[in-house]
Amino acid sequence: MNAFFFGSFLAAMATGIPIAIAMAIGSLAYIWLSGTIPPLTVVHRMVGGVDSFPLLAVPFFIFAGNLMNSAGITNRIYDFALALVGWMKGGLGHVNVVGSVVFAGMSGTAVADAGGLGTIEIKAMKDHGYPVEFAVGITAASSTLGPIIPPSLPMVIYGVQANASIGKLFAAGFVPGIVMALFMMFMVAWYARVRNYGADIAFSWPRMGGAFVELLAVAVVALALFRLWGDQELGGLFKFGLPLAAVLVVDRWMKFRAFMALLTPVILIGGMASGLFTPTEAAVAAVAWALFLGFVWYRTLNWRMLVKISMDTIETTATVLFIVAAASIFAWVLTTTQVTEAIAHWVLSISSEPWVFLLLANLFLLFVGCFMETIAAITILVPVFSPIIAKLGIDPIHFGLVMVLNLMIGLLTPPVGMVLFVLAKVSKLSFERTVVAIAPWMLPLFATLILITFVPEVVLWLPRLLYP
Repeated sequence: MNAFFFGSFLAAMATGIPIAIAMAIGSLAYIWLSGTIPPLTVVHRMVGGVDSFPLLAVPFFIFAGNLMNSAGITNRIYDFALALVGWMKGGLGHVNVVGSVVFAGMSGTAVADAGGLGTIEIKAMKDHGYPVEFAVGITAASSTLGPIIPPSLPMVIYGVQANASIGKLFAAGFVPGIVMALFMMFMVAWYARVRNYGADIAFSWPRMGGAFVELLAVAVVALALFRLWGDQELGGLFKFGLPLAAVLVVDRWMKFRAFMALLTPVILIGGMASGLFTPTEAAVAAVAWALFLGFVWYRTLNWRMLVKISMDTIETTATVLFIVAAASIFAWVLTTTQVTEAIAHWVLSISSEPWVFLLLANLFLLFVGCFMETIAAITILVPVFSPIIAKLGIDPIHFGLVMVLNLMIGLLTPPVGMVLFVLAKVSKLSFERTVVAIAPWMLPLFATLILITFVPEVVLWLPRLLYP
């Protein structure tokens, strides 16, 4: 029965059927052949898989990312990053990384980063004489920051499946995200030294100083908001009205470029850490903030654009939730047939050392990421891994970051890496040349993966600080 279950699933995939439909076919075939489970179970389990309050965050985070991408925010982020690090050798490579760090605080997906900000960055790097392979490689690597630095759609899905705190998962992504960015910038600096890349803008104290002032202003606002939102005795005027008015005055007076965009992750993490709103409500807050910036503050959105953005969001959300629904019935069949327990016993028979399991899990997830879409992989594999990490005493927050980063690396690997196809289209490179261009940039990603796998404090320090 189990062989038939997996065989029908793999056969459906081999014929080119989308993985979500293949999972549903395999599950339905097993249920039909068993003769003891009503076929309507498929429908009930698929509906139950998406009938979750935390999953409401998915369409709102997608909507917020699309709004930010269409409201001209990406150009502001690029200008801010250019002012901050464009004067360094290999300047636009550093700009690429810093821009992705900022955009990661709004998009939540690697594909949105690669297709949105990546389009601007690759064109600019080609215009400044950088080899297109170098531009594609750094853009691909930096796009993986999107789901690591919150908000993150894969972390929302993982939190739902593993029954883990989404707020803690979001907080856990900050330090690994910064570490990844630093590793990438070190690699850009090495390339600049070896290939003699120069700066792309002249060094200017006023320009760079202005960017640092923006960062300082964000830090001050973040500290003030955390303090205000954590005070339960203050009324709404002091928690929301006066801080918002002060932020708007500062932005208008100082004529900042990306100050308001930089506040997005501050609002999300600050609100969740202070208990002001849940992760699902944080997604709604992100949409409200994006609408305010697009329609009121920057006035770069109109109603026609809003309709198009809404339709794109509906299409993407439907795809994501259908994958979750199909993977839910697939995972339920795995659990019902006790496949998950058998895998757990087999893994634990090899070794009961957590580091051995983490090493094996990394190798397995890297392989899975080459062939399976991120959301489907998380929904299917979390029920398999959960009993193992519970018995070994591995923190589910720590394992969640390890799992997400592995699957982000999978987005850059053939044959089905989505970022590969997006960047091949944007850069007009062949698929083969895109794969070769990205290969060296796996080094900083693997370095980060090894670090967060075997030094859990890199992941867990901030969640423990914010959620004592």
